[in-house]
Amino acid sequence: MNIFDSHCHLDDRAYDRDREAVIDRARQAQVRAMMVVGIDLPTTQKAIAIAAAHENIYASVGMHPHDAQHCDEATLAALAGLAASAKVKAWGETGLDFNRLHSPQADQERWFHRQLEMAAEANLPMIFHERDSGGRFLAILKAHWGPERRGVVHCFSGNDQELDRYLEMGLYIGITGIVTLHSRGETLRAQARRIPAEQLLVETDAPYLTPTPERNKFKRNEPAFVRTVLLKLAELRAVPAETLASAVWANTCRLFRVSPSP
Repeated sequence: MNIFDSHCHLDDRAYDRDREAVIDRARQAQVRAMMVVGIDLPTTQKAIAIAAAHENIYASVGMHPHDAQHCDEATLAALAGLAASAKVKAWGETGLDFNRLHSPQADQERWFHRQLEMAAEANLPMIFHERDSGGRFLAILKAHWGPERRGVVHCFSGNDQELDRYLEMGLYIGITGIVTLHSRGETLRAQARRIPAEQLLVETDAPYLTPTPERNKFKRNEPAFVRTVLLKLAELRAVPAETLASAVWANTCRLFRVSPSP
């Protein structure tokens, strides 16, 4: 199989001691490609450096809603400059998160608007983060979206109505290890069965959201474990894992406009 971890944070300091070994384990698990996602200027710079040093690893540029209060036009200008790097294939992680309000709602909305504009200027697909925004995420997104835009709702955790709206807008849906968790993943398992195969992505969000059974042994998630997410989805959808892997690989390559080497 060819598996693409569409969202991980290999730049995280949790990997500073063994990053190369983590990448090697991913390759051994048939994870042939990875997207390392930036959440602010320093992590974006580090993600690009990691991607530049490895075949089939790509990077994104972006400002996470948690850090919106620290954003300004100079930071976004720097991100726009980095977006021209050869290995940068997406803009994000950006969006809205009103669950804990690490940044004020007004700041989140202001810089989400701007990043939607800047991603369009850079002609990059978008990686979205949404949590408990009470419809504001969709309202803002609709004002900027059109048939030419591309993006993924990373770590989908919304309700059925939100899922339907995302699918109608042509967005991809990123499924994490939450789908493997007994109680927390119950609703997601039902939703995952009805996502069209051509709009489905798999991801780890590593080092977070370790799937079962790996979480029984490892606290830190890593890209190799995205294989478990894929296998669970194949089980839920009653299709061969190889068939699903092929579809998800094609989806991810199409979204990010990449052609990874075998």
